[in-house]
Amino acid sequence: MRKEKRQKLERQGWKIGNAADFLELTPEESAFVELKVALSKFLKERRKQSTITQIELAKLLKSSQSRIAKMEAGDPSVSIDLLIRSLLAMGATNKDLAQTISTSKLV
Repeated sequence: MRKEKRQKLERQGWKIGNAADFLELTPEESAFVELKVALSKFLKERRKQSTITQIELAKLLKSSQSRIAKMEAGDPSVSIDLLIRSLLAMGATNKDLAQTISTSKLV
């Protein structure tokens, strides 16, 4: 956001921040959310690079298409454990996972 716009909004009484500020997340909670988002994005990218559909991935994981969609969207009901197991089932290596984690915007 441009400095001038930010100052104008603040003069009008608006508070400027991010989702972590709004939700009053601790740094640890914010890092957890960022990690989950990074893994979800990696799953979607990996699936698309493999040119398989959500339905095909669901069959591979013995799950449902709707569950895959939730995984790729970072739905709160999806655990990091499930994301990692799914990535490993798609052939991701420990190095791939480490790179995804290290390049995410962890606090």
